Amino acid sequence: MLPMAFTPRITPNSSESTLPSFLFLFSGSDILIRRSDAHPEIPITADLPGLALRTVYFGSLHGRSCYAAELNGGLPACPSLSMVGLRQLYGRLPDQTYQAAGYGRQVAQWDGDHQYCGRCGRPMQNKADERAKICSGCAAVVFPRISPAVIMAVLRDNRILLARSTRFKKSRMFSVLAGYVEVGETLEACVRREVKEEVDIDVRNIRYFGSQPWHYSSALMVGFTAEYAGGEIAPDLTEIAEAGWFTADDLPDIPGWGSIARQLIDWFAEGGRNKRKGSR
Repeated sequence: MLPMAFTPRITPNSSESTLPSFLFLFSGSDILIRRSDAHPEIPITADLPGLALRTVYFGSLHGRSCYAAELNGGLPACPSLSMVGLRQLYGRLPDQTYQAAGYGRQVAQWDGDHQYCGRCGRPMQNKADERAKICSGCAAVVFPRISPAVIMAVLRDNRILLARSTRFKKSRMFSVLAGYVEVGETLEACVRREVKEEVDIDVRNIRYFGSQPWHYSSALMVGFTAEYAGGEIAPDLTEIAEAGWFTADDLPDIPGWGSIARQLIDWFAEGGRNKRKGSR
């Protein structure tokens, strides 16, 4: 039986060379899929003969090599191939395949963004011993970058704070607050700052909940729970259009299954019975 797990690697091993390779082809946040009996699949290199691409190897899936590339230009006409938003495929692709797709997107984007050195402008080369690039001129080393962000469920008695983003002008979906960590800031300080900036309330008893890679923006979402400590809700109207306190029996439209935002809301709705880790 072929190994099922996705394994990130720098270079292929000998066992992968006997099987056709997977090709994870991206255009922005979309990925190329092959439809087989209405189920999406990742195409193999043989599905796209003669397509000129700059590919980057990033690991092994089901014993096959995985290559990623950014699409520049059109695709050959083929009714079984189409571009689909990566987020739309959550739960439709097997977990290991989706993990590989998210990893491959970040590697392909990083590879394309660092063909030349940002310090001296000379060509970058792949390092042989780690996922990094080294400048052929000044020897500057660049690693794939991950942006840390916090996402938090703020509780007050038996209610949770949910807000609607100004970005979703036609949507009535509400979610927990989130934001990116700033330079020199701890994760807990970011929780306090983001809640204060976005809805003008104070929080306390910040506790770690869990984390999730956020492939769509090369972020790492770090989840927390926190308790209300004072203030009245006042949305900033720049990022937050409206916000309020909701009980588990009266939740508005919320994010779909799979995101850490939904995990936090589900945890609240279930009475906080899942174990939380750490406290401050």
